[in-house]
Amino acid sequence: MKDSKNISTRLAHLGSEPISYHGAVNMPVHRASTFVFKTFEEFKDCFNAEYRYGREATPTSRAFERTITGMHNGGYGSLSTSSGLAAIIAVLMSFSKNNSHILVPDNLYGFARGFCDETLTNLGVEIEYYDPMIGADIEKLVKKNTSLIYLESPGSLTYEVQDLPAFVKVAKKHNIITAIDNSWATPINLQPFELDIDISIMSATKYISGHSDAMLGVCTCAKQEHYELVQSTIRQLGNCAGSEELYLALRGLRTLSLRMEQHTKSGLELANWLSTRDEVNKVLHPALPSCKGHEFWKRDFKGASGVFAITLKETDETKIAKMLDSMEIFKMGFSWGGYESLFFPEQPHASRTAKNWDEPGFLMRVHSGLEDIDDLKEDIKRGFARL
Repeated sequence: MKDSKNISTRLAHLGSEPISYHGAVNMPVHRASTFVFKTFEEFKDCFNAEYRYGREATPTSRAFERTITGMHNGGYGSLSTSSGLAAIIAVLMSFSKNNSHILVPDNLYGFARGFCDETLTNLGVEIEYYDPMIGADIEKLVKKNTSLIYLESPGSLTYEVQDLPAFVKVAKKHNIITAIDNSWATPINLQPFELDIDISIMSATKYISGHSDAMLGVCTCAKQEHYELVQSTIRQLGNCAGSEELYLALRGLRTLSLRMEQHTKSGLELANWLSTRDEVNKVLHPALPSCKGHEFWKRDFKGASGVFAITLKETDETKIAKMLDSMEIFKMGFSWGGYESLFFPEQPHASRTAKNWDEPGFLMRVHSGLEDIDDLKEDIKRGFARL
């Protein structure tokens, strides 16, 4: 059921039950492996107990999962994992088996692609990468044994926005599960279940935690049957989220709506400014017409975030190194979603197989943090001067 309250109001209170823990506003950290039972009868019924073993659930993990579920309109339940990749892997494994066929976008997160190519294929799963802009023509790739259509919108590094309703329509017609990586938008800016997608995945390492100090993943299912299947996979993999990380994510969630507003504002201003610079060949930001699928972003998303990409006209890596090595505010690093601004100079050419990446120039992912926008522009200006 959709909560009538605004999501920012929900985020301030979801998962919080102060009276249950002596009035403390924040959920305490529960570091627990063993939970004891009062009687033998209770122990015999332990599979129905709310808490049985720390790897499966603690009050802290349940509070985090309830909060994430409450962010989604129409969610049945959420499951936390040790990282975003772990959440992706749990979903991929839950809906693929020997001799099954799954459809995956060509702009898939790189480490998830590695899992598909190096692990799932060895388990007898047929992986087929598709052009993320294929839309309704995805039906041409559907086979009798297709079990999953995986979505990532916008896609990693290159930010194409998919025509999500077109994929869902085909999936429903052929009784195929759909799952989306919603780390970029979060439920603040995209509600997957309102589009009839089955499963929403997020790297909670990023905007959910928001401070670059916690590894965490989460997946939310619209249906109980999917929740129970993914839960079983996570348990069989022995995967669990750390108690400290869950606490940090819960704390980060309280300010998510405010942080996303600032990330979005700075990211869009920076993207528009970069589009005017002679050094920049193209800006790949879903909110700009220059980005593939911009029309789908306008239709399906409520807003953006602070992550996008640019291509530089310069391709000489010696010159690019001069630019990057002396940046004062922007640093080079993996991930995004924290308070700090980042550049990620990764090229997508080698990982594209369905359709070649043929955009000219040197690609850099940009994460606009929470610093002052004028300072960010000045830092890039000085970098361009070195370039």
